[in-house]
Amino acid sequence: MKHAFISILALTLAATALPAAAAPKKLLVVTVTTGFRHASIPTSEKVIAQLAKESGQFTVDFVQQPAGEPKGPARPRPGKGGEKDPTHQAALAKFEEGRKAHEAAVARWMPAMATALKPLGVENLKRYDGVMFVSTTGDLPLPDKPGFLDWIAGGKAFVGIHAATDTFHGFPAFIAMIGGEFLTHGPQVSVDCINQDPAHAATRMLPARWTVFDEIYQFKNFERAKVHGLLTLDRHPNDKTPGDYPVAWAKRFGTGRVFYTSLGHRDDVWDPAAPEGGKRANDPKLSKLYQEHVLGGILWALGLAPGDATPQGTAR
Repeated sequence: MKHAFISILALTLAATALPAAAAPKKLLVVTVTTGFRHASIPTSEKVIAQLAKESGQFTVDFVQQPAGEPKGPARPRPGKGGEKDPTHQAALAKFEEGRKAHEAAVARWMPAMATALKPLGVENLKRYDGVMFVSTTGDLPLPDKPGFLDWIAGGKAFVGIHAATDTFHGFPAFIAMIGGEFLTHGPQVSVDCINQDPAHAATRMLPARWTVFDEIYQFKNFERAKVHGLLTLDRHPNDKTPGDYPVAWAKRFGTGRVFYTSLGHRDDVWDPAAPEGGKRANDPKLSKLYQEHVLGGILWALGLAPGDATPQGTAR
């Protein structure tokens, strides 16, 4: 009986000595837009949910586009008669009427947008370890924009994908946080991304030069000395002029961590099974690498994976 008691006691002590498994981090994923809306957003939502489930290291909640978004009229193109052709002028007048009606409909819809974004209020954000903007665009009506940035700077994670830099153009503090502002892009093109940090969680799976076919952004208000470069180009994506054209980076914001990648316009970048208009331009193996790239960036931003954020000061 004494030996049985000692054995039970030993097992109890051993069990209490084992470290408790860490609870998964919580990530709030935002795919809301007030500007251009990318067709790849549903694919990205599916992939991110899959990455969270498979990794087991974080869970995701989504803030998605509210129903009922008004559709705007398409601007008519001039025919053979040119801009001054009476038929085209009549079509323009009809378009202008439709545009004004669309603006009024959007104004009526915006309260639904504000309601959808209430989860980004400071009190609710206390439930989360990070926020992810996936191809967000426009001036999103957040409950408290300065409070949102303070929350990140207080030690939280921010992950931005593709058009996240095409968000809050009139909010310099957001641009400073994310590290750059979308300027323009040319036609989709195949580029050789240079891996600037093969040791970082977001790029350790990538080769020294990684070829991707996608829509490649150029930026303004980007300072190389303020970010830790992860992927870059050594020439313009379209006209091939030599230079420094950043693609992905990491940085600190206060005690928070920021990861951004401009890749992710196309479905076949996100998903190895997705056709792009019936035809893929990227091999399914590339999509798997892109998913690992995004997952590594998420885990790093959440403090779950290694990686430097020290600015290199140069493109290489």
